[in-house]
Amino acid sequence: MIEKQNDNRTELLKQIRDEVINFKESPLYQERIKNKVFPVIGEGSHCAKIMFVGEAPGRNEAQTGRPFCGAAGKILDELLASAGIKREDVYITNIVKDRPPFNRDPLPEEIDAYGPFLDRQIKIIKPEIIVSLGRFAMGYIMKKFNLELDSISRLHGKAFDAETAYGKIKVIPLYHPAVAVYNNGAKGELIKDFQILRDFQWNTY
Repeated sequence: MIEKQNDNRTELLKQIRDEVINFKESPLYQERIKNKVFPVIGEGSHCAKIMFVGEAPGRNEAQTGRPFCGAAGKILDELLASAGIKREDVYITNIVKDRPPFNRDPLPEEIDAYGPFLDRQIKIIKPEIIVSLGRFAMGYIMKKFNLELDSISRLHGKAFDAETAYGKIKVIPLYHPAVAVYNNGAKGELIKDFQILRDFQWNTY
């Protein structure tokens, strides 16, 4: 179990927020300015033992600056509740911090541009479990920790051991909650996958 210590992580996360807000070199910065929306940095406990990583903000997220606050966010809240996890106890973010136009998939250059911010968030928060939501987040996280990559249909709901500078962690790829927005029948499988977090949290909280 990774020991949590009181430190300056809130201040360090504020630095990331300020850098993203002023990230004029971002390939999505002009879209943000044109549409008068916000970047979405992340939300939740700065000492979270579980970190959720999605791919990029959607329309509701960009309008509010909050991650997973639209239809997919409601599904995520249900999934968290099904595993006995309080949203305020986890940290939720995305790889890409600005909304791609028309909610399209993030481009490789956008992931490359924003990835270092996520890397720093992980280093600051020191989660014991990183949950990737969707195939783009899965691809980034699996590669970051030198884990074998396969299709999300093969990897979802499984836990993988990984090493970080602060200790051992678990990486758990899951489907993006949005799949249940468009296919209500998928919610049952998502709930089933989330039970792995119920099992792990008793060992970490």
